Amino acid sequence: MNLPDSFPAYYDDLALSFEEAWGVIAAGVTNRNSPSHMPAVGTVDAGGVPQLRIMILRDVLRDARTLRFHTDSRSIKVEQLRHNSATSVLIYDPAAKVQIRMSGKTHFTATSEIADTAWSTSTTFARRCYMAESAPGAPCAEPSSGLPNWIEGKQPEEEQLADYRPNFAVLLVKIETIEWLYLANAGHRRAQWQWDPAQNEWSGRWLIP
Repeated sequence: MNLPDSFPAYYDDLALSFEEAWGVIAAGVTNRNSPSHMPAVGTVDAGGVPQLRIMILRDVLRDARTLRFHTDSRSIKVEQLRHNSATSVLIYDPAAKVQIRMSGKTHFTATSEIADTAWSTSTTFARRCYMAESAPGAPCAEPSSGLPNWIEGKQPEEEQLADYRPNFAVLLVKIETIEWLYLANAGHRRAQWQWDPAQNEWSGRWLIP
C-alpha cells in the first residue's frame, strides 16, 4: 500500500508500531504533559470486579518489561494485588491518536532497595500524602485530606517524614501483553504483542481494529 505523506511510517509496519508503542509509554516518565504520565491502572477486587484508578507512571524498564508506580502500602489496591496480581494499564494519547492496553502481573514491594531509592528520590511534597493518619479509602465523618492538622498546607521536612516511610510502597507491573490501536480516517490499525518466555522475546501480530 502506498501511503500519503501524512501517514506515519509505522502505519503498516508491525516492528515500527512496536517501537512507537514503547516510545509513547516511556514518554510518561519524563514528560508530565504526556497522557502516558497518568495512565489508568486496573486491578481485580475480591469479588472479581475490575477496579480502575489513575496513577502516575514513575519509571519504565523496557528490557525488564516493567512499569513502576508508587502507592500507599495500606491502600485497597495493595490488598487486591496480594490476592490477585493480575493488572492492566491503559494509555490513550489523543494527539497521537493511539490507545495502548497492557496487561501483566504486579509485584508489591515496601522494604526493598528499589522502594528505599524510590522514597528517597521523591520530593518531600510528593511524600506528604503518605503522612495520612488512616488508610486511603477509610471512611471519615467529615471532608478530609487525611493528613495531620499540623502539616496541612505545608511542605514537610525530611525528618518529619521518617516515621511515615512504612506507608510507602512500590508497584512493579511486569508486562506480558501489549495491544496497540492507531486511529486513522483511512482505516485503523491494531496490533498485539505477547511475551514468549520460551523464546525470551516478544511475538507480534496484526488484529482487526
